[in-house]
Amino acid sequence: MKMIDDYKNKKILVLGAGKSGTHAAELLQELGATVVLNDSKPASELPEVKELTDHGIKTITGNQTPDILNEHFDLMIKNPGIPYDNQVVAAAVQQGMPIITEVELASQITDAEIIGVTGSNGKTTTVTMITNILNQERPKGRAYAAGNIGISATHTALKTTADDTMVMELSSFMLLGIKTLHPHVAVLTNIFSNHLDYHKTRKNYVNAKMRITMNQTADDYFVVNFDSDEWRQLSKRSRAKVVPFARKTEISHGAYEKNGKLYYNDEFIMNADDIKVPGKQNVENALAAIAVAKILGKSNLAITNVLETFSGVRHRVQYVLESEGRRFYNDSKATDIEATEMALDGFDRPVVLLAGGLDRGYTFEKLIPQFKKHVKAAVLFGQTADLLADALKDAGVQKITKVDNLDQAVPTAYQYSDTGDIVLLSPANASWDQFKTFEQRGDEFIKDVEKLTHKQEERQ
Repeated sequence: MKMIDDYKNKKILVLGAGKSGTHAAELLQELGATVVLNDSKPASELPEVKELTDHGIKTITGNQTPDILNEHFDLMIKNPGIPYDNQVVAAAVQQGMPIITEVELASQITDAEIIGVTGSNGKTTTVTMITNILNQERPKGRAYAAGNIGISATHTALKTTADDTMVMELSSFMLLGIKTLHPHVAVLTNIFSNHLDYHKTRKNYVNAKMRITMNQTADDYFVVNFDSDEWRQLSKRSRAKVVPFARKTEISHGAYEKNGKLYYNDEFIMNADDIKVPGKQNVENALAAIAVAKILGKSNLAITNVLETFSGVRHRVQYVLESEGRRFYNDSKATDIEATEMALDGFDRPVVLLAGGLDRGYTFEKLIPQFKKHVKAAVLFGQTADLLADALKDAGVQKITKVDNLDQAVPTAYQYSDTGDIVLLSPANASWDQFKTFEQRGDEFIKDVEKLTHKQEERQ
């Protein structure tokens, strides 16, 4: 950790508690700042607040109004999920107050090399693959995954040394709050039309994602999915060396699939079918990880040791268990259409699909080809059940049932399934109509499957 003086004797507002806010507040105090943490939730719902107050950090909870800015802060560190039209954030912007996110602070104090990964889908799986590969054959130090993956970046940065690597998952929300964060290798997995309720326009969303490369130089690397002309054009914005990866497009260098085999700069790495985690999207994630690994000098053995044994990240096309010839998969992280599209495309067996969730104002015609090709039956729940049913009917799916909740959906899906089928939770929607998080939704699915089958989840 670098003991920087940038925040010494500064008064800093941390907006939003949680792991990232709590760890940022503690670190800033260690760096000599006067810190105030504000969260709209009452203290009774924030167990971490007591520890902060015990360490002399002022906390203001239960309300979040612009009046707090009357204390005249030098800087705000904002929880990434709090939008810029929040009244406190908007007032701070109007005052000209600098606003950053916790990953920016982490990047300033770490001695480790930074690998940054962003994109609409595949970030967490790609980060995990990269981290596991970089920890193979490592003579000293280790690679740490942090950031949007659910691990506080500042907490991780505190224990890193110059021998280590930080592999940061960076959401568009986080990237809006960076100033100097400088990944030596940046990865763009893909870009779809996500989070437009936050960013307002696709252009704003794309620009937020592209901030991952804004501080890179010609000595750095920008790993980009070349399977879309838009993404190829975006790569031209970067000053870094562009290293492409592609599953569908023929490219002459970088990481790519050709005739079922994966290559890097014409060097054979492995067969695509040997990647343990299923799905074409995971071939793309693996190609991105291969590109990063080869840039950083890892051997093919280090790569294959991981990709041939890695069976997925929890809630992301996660294999749960097999019962009576049915395989159950938890893809609760599929909070958009594209994620469910890719999940369905990864299976060559009939799928009984569980889907539905928060209505964000879009319909599901884009899924009709995948429904037609893969789905034998569907069990729907949540606010979008009717909209999904319309698309499934248009796809010719005959067995469609709407239920009240996920607890009802699992046994109903099992009744529709036969030996050899896939029972897949891939909602294509956010979880917030019935669950606090997609993780809670996925955990509920696993509990329901365990209750139904009288078997336990097969953990890695």
